[in-house]
Amino acid sequence: MKIHASGEDYLEAILILQKQMGEGSVRSVDLARHMEFSKPSISHAVGVLRDGGFLEMDKDGFLHLTDKGREVAEKIYERHRFFTEQLIAVGVDKVTAEQDACRIEHVISDESFQKLKNAIRSGGKQYGKYPGG
Repeated sequence: MKIHASGEDYLEAILILQKQMGEGSVRSVDLARHMEFSKPSISHAVGVLRDGGFLEMDKDGFLHLTDKGREVAEKIYERHRFFTEQLIAVGVDKVTAEQDACRIEHVISDESFQKLKNAIRSGGKQYGKYPGG
């Protein structure tokens, strides 16, 4: 099952909440509050992600990322933090950086993200000037 950007956002939010609240302590109501979405919207999304094998809900209503769900969530969260930090570093205000990072994290290819990350870590020295610049 291919996951859409909105599904990635839900998984990322669950991961963030688990980091804040502890593993095994996140419920749909926490997700609704965090994402500022209605409970019915969250319920629908949780059902779709559960059916896709990205998360599970235990008998007490706590959400748990599956290995597949955690992999997607960690990937998106890493991209989000990376792009937010880089945008802030070049002078973009925090709110705009967060919003733009949220859009970029979903559309960039794995190859492009890895190349950018490696270039920034190495100071970009091995790449020289960019084409046309």
